[in-house]
Amino acid sequence: MPVQSVVIRDPAFHSRLLLQQYLYLLKRYPILTKSFTSGILSALGNLLSQVLEKRAKAKRGCQAKDIDTFGIARFAVYGVCVTGPISHYFYQLLELLVPSSAPCCMVKRLLLDRLVFAPAFLLLFFVVMNILEGNKWPALQAKLRVSYWPALIMNWKVWTPFQFININFVPVQFRVLFANLVALFWYAYLASVRK
Repeated sequence: MPVQSVVIRDPAFHSRLLLQQYLYLLKRYPILTKSFTSGILSALGNLLSQVLEKRAKAKRGCQAKDIDTFGIARFAVYGVCVTGPISHYFYQLLELLVPSSAPCCMVKRLLLDRLVFAPAFLLLFFVVMNILEGNKWPALQAKLRVSYWPALIMNWKVWTPFQFININFVPVQFRVLFANLVALFWYAYLASVRK
């Protein structure tokens, strides 16, 4: 008796299949998987920022710009080449420097992340974006003078509770993904301060 194929319409099935594929890729190619996930979510964050800005301008009756595909591409490149690999190694290093058995490990990890990694990573963001935009050193200096401290203060406000959860309760192999999901909205914010 021939077996008849049945179309699976259960969305949970597709979600489980996607999760299984992600876990397989994460185990087999951890840095590449984290890098491409970072690139996709960074690009989506920039797209979200542009869409929200366009809607806000349309509500005010102002002429809105078209979607900047180069901006989306820059954020994708940044996610793939910078966020994914650097975050992967940072979370691995954090486990070595401050193991969960260390006294006050939760606070030490958070302080390392917030006071050392966050300022350096944000500075790197501005430098890389300046390069990808084809701007010269004076443009970077001007952007840093105007935007770096407000962005860093906002980073500390927004990211501190999420990073506390991430570096203390999320398994190390999922920390980049967790951070990328939060970063979807963070990159929308950063795209708006870069203008």
